[in-house]
Amino acid sequence: MGFTRAELETFRDVEVPDLLPAAGQPLRLLFVGINPGLWTAATQSHFARPGNRFYPALLRAGILTSAIDPAAGMTDEDRDVLLRQGIGITNVVPRATARADELTAAELREGGERLRALVAERRPEVVAVAGVTAYRTAFGEPRARVGEQPGRWGASRVFVVPNPSGLNAHETVATLARAYAEAARAAGVLGSTPEP
Repeated sequence: MGFTRAELETFRDVEVPDLLPAAGQPLRLLFVGINPGLWTAATQSHFARPGNRFYPALLRAGILTSAIDPAAGMTDEDRDVLLRQGIGITNVVPRATARADELTAAELREGGERLRALVAERRPEVVAVAGVTAYRTAFGEPRARVGEQPGRWGASRVFVVPNPSGLNAHETVATLARAYAEAARAAGVLGSTPEP
């Protein structure tokens, strides 16, 4: 499945629903994107743009045991693989844009408040926010670095992990996998042995 630029533009500002285990089911690891891209909005599947390294990094980290290619939209089976492990996906800002830098600081701060409310309600073991620059703005932490953050949100540990977008060119699938595996081990999704 492919989209023309004009087709993708029709998905600007469309929201993508959170992928979360049913209420009452454990949420162990909550991945948080900055906001949906246009391809993600078109397919209603998180991190769906071809070339996005999120799912290849999950596979490399051992979080997934088989590849997921959401470019044409995730299947119910793909979603179930994540949900059965207690993995959820949401965004700081729910509206789709072509680039994350189209978001305002006010939108990021408002999205940060919404995310904290979701975390308070669902109480994941670990929250992994993908993107340090957006994290700094959304949560008023200008000196935040990638890795586990010093404070918790309630009982939830908080990690900042690298953004898997192809625009984040200095990261590779291998470096993303290491960061995602660290958060997954903290959440109990992966065993304690570090991945190679």
